[in-house]
Amino acid sequence: MLSVSGARGIVGKTMTPEVAAAYGAAFGSFLRSTTGKARPRVVVGLDGRISGPPLAAAAIGGLTAAGCDVIDIGVAMTPTVGVMIGHHKADGGLAVTASHNPIQWNGIKCLDGDGLAPPPAIAKEIVDRFRERRIDWCGPLQTGRVERDGGAARVHVDRVLANVDVASIRARTFTVVLDSVNGSGCIGGRMLLEELGCRVEHIYGEPTGVFGHVPEPLVENLVDLANATRNAKGAACGFAQDPDADRLAIVDETGRFIGEECTLVLAALRLLQRTGGGALAANLSTSRMIDDVAARFAGSHVVRTAVGEANVVAGLRPANGILGGEGNGGVIFPPVCWVRDSLSAMALVLELLAHEGKPLSQLVAALPRYAMVKRKMELAAVGGMAAVAPALAKVKAAFAKERVSDVDGVRIDFADGWVHLRASNTEPIVRVIAEAPDAARANALCDACAKAAEI
Repeated sequence: MLSVSGARGIVGKTMTPEVAAAYGAAFGSFLRSTTGKARPRVVVGLDGRISGPPLAAAAIGGLTAAGCDVIDIGVAMTPTVGVMIGHHKADGGLAVTASHNPIQWNGIKCLDGDGLAPPPAIAKEIVDRFRERRIDWCGPLQTGRVERDGGAARVHVDRVLANVDVASIRARTFTVVLDSVNGSGCIGGRMLLEELGCRVEHIYGEPTGVFGHVPEPLVENLVDLANATRNAKGAACGFAQDPDADRLAIVDETGRFIGEECTLVLAALRLLQRTGGGALAANLSTSRMIDDVAARFAGSHVVRTAVGEANVVAGLRPANGILGGEGNGGVIFPPVCWVRDSLSAMALVLELLAHEGKPLSQLVAALPRYAMVKRKMELAAVGGMAAVAPALAKVKAAFAKERVSDVDGVRIDFADGWVHLRASNTEPIVRVIAEAPDAARANALCDACAKAAEI
């Protein structure tokens, strides 16, 4: 899988050290070409998967062989890579991660000198260099050097602490259950919560890379977190990170999964309260809840973008937005970094709880509520990537009288809901997502979309 989100594949098959070395060298060659520097600096981190070290070593080898100096921060959250790019004034970053994908997957994600996921045009240039092996190998005296920095988690946590109301959170001494799925968020996640004065019950909190459960933070995978939160005395909430800790899912004080769409909404609500209003950005597959909450604050609006962190940032920056993200639990808080960041999300949600003085379940109950249905189909089962464009065209034609966006796949907006059909950037699947006042209507929208697409 090669996309705006980088490269992902099955370890030992489509994702090998050879692939990682070539991808690292392609990125290094791109940086030398575009920065004009003989020795660009690149921060490299990995998400803790067992398959990560040989792939990271290979990627570092490719970078240094292409003339880049590398700052190796070891096992680190993807947002931490973004933070450390700025900290070291580096020219880019590379994270060896497959994010929420299962253990058999791994991948490589590039970040630019601003700590941003590169926009589609630049991501394509990096991918094209990799595919075509347009690599500028350096001579024997130009090989890059490697230095190691073991303090990245501390730098990241301090950045978050500098941008939230620490005193109000500490005053509440919240009890929080944290599920880090034995991934890269273990150290930074616990460090942040303890710095915020929380009593922490940490499950799957050892960065072994052997995931304690299926790593995507969905309700069916967070049974242990729900039980631990329900049974913890006086717990305010439970937080779940994915392996590279760029996403955050939440359970309330009763152990109820509140829905991954709520993470961004709760963080946005707190920032809007604090600032009085501002621009937000969210992708086309994100719930209308964010629009409804923004409407409560004069002058606020939501910029809608294609799916993908780079696309959200591309909408957020020109609008001088205060917060962006995606409905998968990804929150982008610009003062910390331009990458989805579970630490920022945790801190903002705790600040909201401290400010409101109410249980999380009560705050969630006060949010506008919709039913969202998410379906996925294997690309191979619908005729492969070649079948996607014709399917999108059929949906556009079938619903031409409704409000149609083709910024990313096709999204159709109705008076009482919406449906979005698109191919995934990170998995070989097609997604159909619908939202409506109730599940029956959301399912009906999915059915109608699939029927029109003939998939």
